Amino acid sequence: MSAARETIDLRPRIEAAVVSLREAATTGAAFSTSFGAEDMVVLDLIRGHKLPIGVFTLDTGRLPEATYELMQRVEERYGHCVAVYFPDAEAVRRLVAANGINGFYDAVEKRKACCAVRKLEPLARALAGHGGWVTGLRAQQSVTRSGVAARETDAERGIEKFNPLHDWSDAEVWAYLRQHQVPYNALHDRGYPSIGCAPCTRAVAPGEDVRAGRWWWEAPENKECGLHVVGGRLVRGAAGAAEAEK
Repeated sequence: MSAARETIDLRPRIEAAVVSLREAATTGAAFSTSFGAEDMVVLDLIRGHKLPIGVFTLDTGRLPEATYELMQRVEERYGHCVAVYFPDAEAVRRLVAANGINGFYDAVEKRKACCAVRKLEPLARALAGHGGWVTGLRAQQSVTRSGVAARETDAERGIEKFNPLHDWSDAEVWAYLRQHQVPYNALHDRGYPSIGCAPCTRAVAPGEDVRAGRWWWEAPENKECGLHVVGGRLVRGAAGAAEAEK
C-alpha cells in the first residue's frame, strides 16, 4: 500500500459516495471496474449497500496475472457479480496484422488504436442500454483528471457519469481498503499505483505521478486511453473542461 497508516474518519466520505451511488442507481447506471484500488472501494460500497448497479470489466487480453488473481478473489468474496467484456476477436486480428503485436510502442496513434479495439468498443457494448456510468475516477490521480466532478455528462456517449470518489485522497482510499479488509491488486504493493494492461504499465519511483507508469513512453498530457473524454477531448482540469464545452 502506498499511503501511510494513519487513522482517518471516513464516515463523511462514505456517506457522500453512497449518496452519489444511489443517485446513479436511479439512472440505471453500470459500474466499470479495472480492479484498481479506487474501483475496489466503489465495488465494496455497491455490494455492501446492496445497490442496484450492474458491474462490468473489460478484459483486454493483455492484463497482468495479478489482475486475474484479484478477479478470482472478488468472485469468492462478492459472488459472481462482475460481467466480463472482451474485444472482438476479428478486430484484434486486424489490429495485430496492421501494427504488430506490440505496435503500440511505436506511436501514440497506434497505441490509441489498440485502446480503441481492446477498450472502447467493448465499453460501448457494456454501457449499451444504461442511463448512467459509475467510475472510480479521482481528481488527484493525474493532470488529465484534475477537473473530475461528482457528476458529469459524457457527451461522447450521451450518458450521465458518476464519480463517487472524485475528491478522495490516496490516503482515504487506502484507509477504506484497510478498515474494511477489501482485497486489492498485489501489484499495488510492488510500486504500481495505477494498473492497466501488462505491456503498458510499469512501477513508479517515489515522488512520481501516480499514473507515471501508464504509457510511460508518452507525454503526460497524452496518457489516457479515450474512455474518459468530454466533447471529443480529454478533460485536463477546469480550463480543459471549459475548452471542451466550446
